[in-house]
Amino acid sequence: MSTRTASDSNDPVVEHASDLAVPMIKGEKPRERWRIGTEHEKFVYRTADHRAPSYDEPGGIRDLLMALTRFGWEPVIEGGNVIALAGSDGTVSLEPAGQLELSGAPVENLHQTCAETGRHLKQVKEVGAELGLGFLGLGMWPDKTRAELPIMPKGRYKIMLEHMPRVGSMGLDMMLRTCTIQTNLDYSSEADMVQKFRVSLALQPLATALFASSPFTEGKPNGYMSYRSHIWTDTDPARTGMLPFVFEDGFGYERYVDYMLDVPMYFVFRDGKYIDAAGQSFRDFLKGELPALPGEKPRLSDWNDHLSTAFPEVRLKSFLEMRGADSGPWNRICALPALWVGLLYDSQALDAAWDLVKGWSIEEQQALRDAVPAEGLDAPAPGGGTLGELAHRVLDIAAAGLAARGEVNSMGDNEVGFLEPLRRIAKSGKSPAHDLLDRYDGAWNHDLSKIYDELSF
Repeated sequence: MSTRTASDSNDPVVEHASDLAVPMIKGEKPRERWRIGTEHEKFVYRTADHRAPSYDEPGGIRDLLMALTRFGWEPVIEGGNVIALAGSDGTVSLEPAGQLELSGAPVENLHQTCAETGRHLKQVKEVGAELGLGFLGLGMWPDKTRAELPIMPKGRYKIMLEHMPRVGSMGLDMMLRTCTIQTNLDYSSEADMVQKFRVSLALQPLATALFASSPFTEGKPNGYMSYRSHIWTDTDPARTGMLPFVFEDGFGYERYVDYMLDVPMYFVFRDGKYIDAAGQSFRDFLKGELPALPGEKPRLSDWNDHLSTAFPEVRLKSFLEMRGADSGPWNRICALPALWVGLLYDSQALDAAWDLVKGWSIEEQQALRDAVPAEGLDAPAPGGGTLGELAHRVLDIAAAGLAARGEVNSMGDNEVGFLEPLRRIAKSGKSPAHDLLDRYDGAWNHDLSKIYDELSF
């Protein structure tokens, strides 16, 4: 989730709803300026006892952040607390229960993405070894209850944690017990955005299945491949889901703005503090009638904040965010952007992917989204067959798209190799969660503590 450091008092005041498409319009870039942004979260635990460390304790989350400054990261302060780090590789930030996230810098190719990821993981492992901390890449804490987890001192999280139970039964699980990998990609025009949005939204359940790695809750199998994905089905229906209107005629920036105006607010940021506006209406804000700030109209930074508080499977800001994947190991962090760059950044690949999904009805798409958390790659695909069978066709399209980009490293290798972890998963026909469950029932002998020994970064 985004980190704010200052009130943007010089931002223009938003006078009309028509101004709200400005961030999306400004996001348009010519192809040569398209970049790749990758975000990945990981759980932090004490190596001695697998406990999740608090923010304040010696060797805890604050000390972890401060130790990372030796690598050139600059502290970001909120309310006297270090809550993030800024640097040339992007931003290191905290999720609500101390999950550590790298929001990577925009880069030109996947070789740079993977190098950035490698630098980050090397840094956190070095510091973690000194502090007695380990890092785990999974979609959900496999063994922790909500009560066992700490809360980070970030103002927006306090508001969200209080609001979540009012609108869904699993919002607190989303905030406290899950981790994801996301990819952020550009578009050249409104029409290009629309096609990319539709393709990526239709295929987001495939990403969920390929990356599904959350089959355990509180130490036992939970009956799902991606329980993280299941959690989103009862987090907050006003700000989650598959967004059927994206596939309607006439969809574009204005229609997404209408959707966001109907998403209830969480907060307003003023003078370095978050003001609780949970459940209030941005439409009222536009009229100067927001109960949290009576008589005041929003600034563009308020709208940008609000755009970050919707959590659909694909999200539009000044770029498109792919949000369907569980977190995972290093090679899958590199594989997620490879999948979406291959599908969306080459015009022939994008057209081929659209041809694959354009006949899917809204009902078929929703049925697929509903089936994937429990069934993974075994979920039935629209038109027949399984999602696992469809994965081969989609990965072939992505590979062709990456090959066409011609982005090679110093060894002469192109970007296609970054898809290899997904090729192996598709060939097996099993989501990663299957492998975890096999180990749990086999070599681990139902001892889930083994997951820390075998799957830590």
